[in-house]
Amino acid sequence: MAMDLMERFSIRLMNEKDLKAVMEIDKQVLGETRPDYWKMKFEASKGSGIAPLVAEEKGKVVGFVIGYASGWEYGVPSDTGWIDTIGVHPKYQKKGIGTILVREMIENLKKLGVKRIYTLVNWREWNLLKFFDSLGFRPGDMLNLELKAE
Repeated sequence: MAMDLMERFSIRLMNEKDLKAVMEIDKQVLGETRPDYWKMKFEASKGSGIAPLVAEEKGKVVGFVIGYASGWEYGVPSDTGWIDTIGVHPKYQKKGIGTILVREMIENLKKLGVKRIYTLVNWREWNLLKFFDSLGFRPGDMLNLELKAE
């Protein structure tokens, strides 16, 4: 099955021309448009040491993933990586595209010397939790702290 997916979908580095498609996927998934957020994310990725990826089918962007390697931010060791954002167009979900994107990002992070990879998931997002669990992610030592500044 993985070979069939790789023949049908191609993975490549994201470029600025892909932002429109990425924003459309984000809108389809979240129901809102966030152009400033995506321009900032793309600009920030340029200095992260690792390029975001997109999945294409016949030249159409159908998914993306953004990751980065840590640089000792807030005491996090430099051999730590993050899966920051992933999105797959709803029409293409449950086809293995997200899995291929995250696995490729993991391999790219490993090439930078990353030994541990984190991501943040809302504990109520069962489908997303199952997705990351299927890729080998488990609860880690870091704890998310929240302050409601009302």
